[in-house]
Amino acid sequence: MQLLPSLRPWGPYAARLLLVVACYYLGARLGLLQALVNDQVTPLWPPTGVALLALLLGGLRMWPGIAVAAFAVNASLGDLGTAALICVGNTLGPVVGFLLLRRAGFRLEVDRTRDALSLVLLGAFAGMLVSATVGSGALLVTGVVDGAGFWSTWSVWWTGDVLGVLVFVPLAQAARSLRRCRPTSRRWAEAVALLSSTAAVMAMATVVDIRLMYLVFPFLIWAAFRFQHMGTAPCALIAAVLAARAATWATGPFEGLELVVRMVTLQAFNGTAVTTALLLSAVIAERNAARSAIERTVAQLSEVVSQYRPLLSRDLLPPRPPEAR
Repeated sequence: MQLLPSLRPWGPYAARLLLVVACYYLGARLGLLQALVNDQVTPLWPPTGVALLALLLGGLRMWPGIAVAAFAVNASLGDLGTAALICVGNTLGPVVGFLLLRRAGFRLEVDRTRDALSLVLLGAFAGMLVSATVGSGALLVTGVVDGAGFWSTWSVWWTGDVLGVLVFVPLAQAARSLRRCRPTSRRWAEAVALLSSTAAVMAMATVVDIRLMYLVFPFLIWAAFRFQHMGTAPCALIAAVLAARAATWATGPFEGLELVVRMVTLQAFNGTAVTTALLLSAVIAERNAARSAIERTVAQLSEVVSQYRPLLSRDLLPPRPPEAR
């Protein structure tokens, strides 16, 4: 297990670390726009997705970039002691999630059902328990929150970290896949219609006090069947962002609910939506891969049969009668 790089590739390694720091810090600035507790705990925390993705792409040696970025973000929000404690949790959470995913044989393509389940259960739910517990405990120890507010803080923290993983890791994978395909103008038009419809439905569902957010599920199914992860990832991002905004402002279906209840409701919706989208996309990707494999096998068998057809035809011909003397 290589925790630090050798001296020879120090330049490229340092450049990757700087990229991780920049993306982490930018994601943190965006996430803090919806902070609920002490202006630093938010129900959607993109940096966890950035951190886990950096580890999945670059290996365990990328942890210094995550630690530096986490400390820089939290140092700008409070005292250095609290920032150091939170930095430990924000680094350990993605590292634990990465180790669990590697142990499970996770593939970043998320083209298998086991990959989708591993990302949800191990990378997000289990790994982010560490960061939420350490971070909330740091706020409790330093007196930023009291005992009565610990669990509400913990729920917001865990919800934000989990959503950061479930939303942004598939989104990055979809962006990587998009570079390899050449969609037609008709496919682009369908994709724009899908994203616009998803945004319109979620915008409507998060401003009325009727429970209508689950109307987005047909659009997630549409995205999974037609585009797999390239469609479900941006649709899940739209749904999660708009739902988190409604939970932050206590509007629509979250109006009048306590903070813990809002977080449970938000996590139930987002977890169900993103998990459904991931699993359905993985199942369809597996089906498409199996179909392609069968078609390749049939083509190979047809080629073999065509090569041996003259020999088979000659063997099947009736024997010629002996010539008369």
